[in-house]
Amino acid sequence: MHRVLKHAKEIARIGPAQGDHWPALRVGLSVSVPLLVLLAVGRPELSIYAVFGGFTAMYGRRDGYRARLVHQGRAALLLTSGLALGVLLSFARAQSWILVVVESLFAVAASLAADSMRLKPSGPFYAIFALGACASVRTTIPFWLAVSICAASAAFAMAVGVAGWIRNRTWAPAPERPGPAAESIRAMRVHASRYLIAVATAGAVGVLGGAGHANWTMAAAAVPLAATDRRSRILRGVHRVVGTFAGILLAAVILSPGFDRTTLTVLLMILLFPTELFMMRHYGLAMMFFTPAILLMSQLASPISRHVLVADRGLETLIGASIGMAVAIFVREPVRKLEVDVADAG
Repeated sequence: MHRVLKHAKEIARIGPAQGDHWPALRVGLSVSVPLLVLLAVGRPELSIYAVFGGFTAMYGRRDGYRARLVHQGRAALLLTSGLALGVLLSFARAQSWILVVVESLFAVAASLAADSMRLKPSGPFYAIFALGACASVRTTIPFWLAVSICAASAAFAMAVGVAGWIRNRTWAPAPERPGPAAESIRAMRVHASRYLIAVATAGAVGVLGGAGHANWTMAAAAVPLAATDRRSRILRGVHRVVGTFAGILLAAVILSPGFDRTTLTVLLMILLFPTELFMMRHYGLAMMFFTPAILLMSQLASPISRHVLVADRGLETLIGASIGMAVAIFVREPVRKLEVDVADAG
């Protein structure tokens, strides 16, 4: 009983505030302005492309201006690459199994890229999510325009990220980061294999089970793996499930009045502020706001019954996160070379 209470307290614990309102404001602004532009031209259904580009603002939150610009530039490249692949699959009307194969292979490459670039937030989740989400939406605009919306939104996020330089006028050089050591490279490869196993398994389960949004199952499987160790990955997976179900309840309330597209777009802007506000303090609480934001984005891009939408999100998150946590448990960290040498010497 004591251990159960201890774990429950750990799940519920909210970390201390660390000036989180500034990164949250940057994210809110980076996403809101492109969405307002799309509203002004009467194309809110294209919000999905702008939002994924705007996620660039989530990276480098603690960096100085110059380091943040470099950091976000790398993240923007990864995000745009994932989105571009997804749009290509949408144009090709790719079957579900093709999506599973492409997204699984991309997860490996994106994991290696994200780890080698030391991206924060860690891992390739947002790029994987962008690929699957865009592949699942029937594109109504040219490929170049969809990618351009994402790239323009990412560029605006980068401009917002360094806007404070105008006031402070400090431009410290970005710190040099040495290349990964051999042990780190080995760990990166093992970590990439986790993404391959988790995303491929979740995709196969989703397709065989007739999931309406198999891409959500694959994205949910990638979530726990972003944490740094096995214990943290399990905690992150639990947060994902609990936060998603709380977010589904909030989404059901938001979607029930049958708001028009303009109102849904405004609500999407609002929800991304508290998402980033709590992202570093309590992942589950952040998911309570992120989940309805993603559902609103999905409804704008491809409207379906809200009952089907929330049911799919809940079930597929539970399945995907469970698979991700299982992979985190069974695929261990590589044994350090020193430990192997000692064992051999004995």
